Amino acid sequence: MTPIPVSVVVMTRNEAANLVPCLTALTRFAECFVVDSGSDDGTPEMARSLGARVVPFRWNGRYPKKKQWCLDTLPFAHDWVLFVDADERPTAPLADEIAKLMAGGPCHSAYWIDGRPVLRGRALRFGCWNRKLALLDRRHVRFPDQPDLDVAAMWEVEGHYQPEVAGTTGRLRHPMDHGDAKPPSAWFDRHNRYSDWEAALRADGRMERLIDGEPGDGGLPRRKTLKRLFQRLPGRPLWAFLHAYVLRLGVLDGAAGLDHALGRAFYYWQVGLKMRAAVQAQASAVRLPSGCSPSPSPYSSTSAMRSPPSAFSRSKVRLRTPGSSIR
Repeated sequence: MTPIPVSVVVMTRNEAANLVPCLTALTRFAECFVVDSGSDDGTPEMARSLGARVVPFRWNGRYPKKKQWCLDTLPFAHDWVLFVDADERPTAPLADEIAKLMAGGPCHSAYWIDGRPVLRGRALRFGCWNRKLALLDRRHVRFPDQPDLDVAAMWEVEGHYQPEVAGTTGRLRHPMDHGDAKPPSAWFDRHNRYSDWEAALRADGRMERLIDGEPGDGGLPRRKTLKRLFQRLPGRPLWAFLHAYVLRLGVLDGAAGLDHALGRAFYYWQVGLKMRAAVQAQASAVRLPSGCSPSPSPYSSTSAMRSPPSAFSRSKVRLRTPGSSIR
């Protein structure tokens, strides 16, 4: 079988639990890079044994972050790049679709791919899936430098935003499966940090600017409108739950559908709580007597006020970007 002329990038940090099913699903693609950030659980050795090319990465605390660094630095043999998280697996129909797309010649500069959540080994049929620009013509895309380096909990990978695209975008019909083999504490760890980042950007208007710069969703211009509406909606946790569990029929997925919808609600509850805490801290600083120094922002890189430790921050899991299925 002719290899699919696409270069795959899998970004890792301590992903031994997820790597075998991920790389096994990528064998039809012409080349695969595993860009590793200092794993100590055998991830690089496992990747090499499975035929991937391992490239070490160490973030310098500035832009470009990891995805753009890959586009700028890796010795790609092909112009088309597929970004796959270690807990994602392209389905066989998706691989077939990409092969046909490359054989016929893509007519867009980037393609949206849906992420189908997998909970406890079961792929969800309903509920709220995530969507991201994952198949990219590297000559026509760039991840923007967002003003988020001040967020203490932010990580080396770009946050929950899409690359800028010089051209049009399309949407592929078939999904990638998105299921983490790590324990639930890994999910809490990641989303605790994600919510720090989102709360900081929502609190001062940066999220509005990020949404304004996002490319269209495969011919669906309402994506930005819906995001702006949700940004201003009161009671976001409740609406996130109802959207996933009722409107998107997550109830039909049984207990897994309920868990997924509750996870979405819990995430947005975290974001709201952290935003309210930041506003309260700012108000308290304004009322301080003259001569007293205000405390730094809860999200500042200079602040000692970080998200709760223990179960949230002790786990040696990879804190990745986004595209989490729970979003």
